[in-house]
Amino acid sequence: MNRFADPMSRLIDELRKLPGVGTKSAQRLAFHILRGSDGDARALAEAILHLRARLHLCSNCNNITDVDPCSYCTSPIRDQHTVCVIEEPTNIATIEKTHSYNGVYYVLHGTLSPIGGVGPEQLRISSLLARLAPDEPDGADGLQERIIDRTIREVILATSPTTEGEATAVYLATEIRRIAPALHITRIATGVPAGSDIEYADEVTMTRALEGRRDF
Repeated sequence: MNRFADPMSRLIDELRKLPGVGTKSAQRLAFHILRGSDGDARALAEAILHLRARLHLCSNCNNITDVDPCSYCTSPIRDQHTVCVIEEPTNIATIEKTHSYNGVYYVLHGTLSPIGGVGPEQLRISSLLARLAPDEPDGADGLQERIIDRTIREVILATSPTTEGEATAVYLATEIRRIAPALHITRIATGVPAGSDIEYADEVTMTRALEGRRDF
């Protein structure tokens, strides 16, 4: 027999699906919503539905946005020649707080994890490589001549210094060198502690990591 009425149990079960929300936290949130007004509950529900309806991924960088392309990709004051490759959209806020980076971004939405069944096909790697790949027009002799696309000059691999993040950076560097060997590839420095998640880095640590990035 359920401890709570079915509507309450259903809400608790749904809230438990949120990251970092356990059973007790879900119960507290559910009872808070119950004690609130109908207007508060309706506003919360409408905000969630509005978010789902309006937000989508930028077709250029995979950032979460309500306009396409996103504001970073279309900004006239950002350096469009430098691309910072990150794991999740939340990493952008961490980097932006440093005021040390003025390029654009590319979001993978995860890292390689063979144990977890996440390979290159499950991440948004193919579109990044297609963006960096040189054009191959027909040459005068009928053979295709590889011409490096000069639009992007540097790729910063800013995946977290975890086992999965390092494996992803190595894989990306290998693939990028294969298709665009002249492209400058850098890796964020170890200002971010090994084994930690980039999302929780403070401004000073993230600034040092960006300023001390190295060839990769």
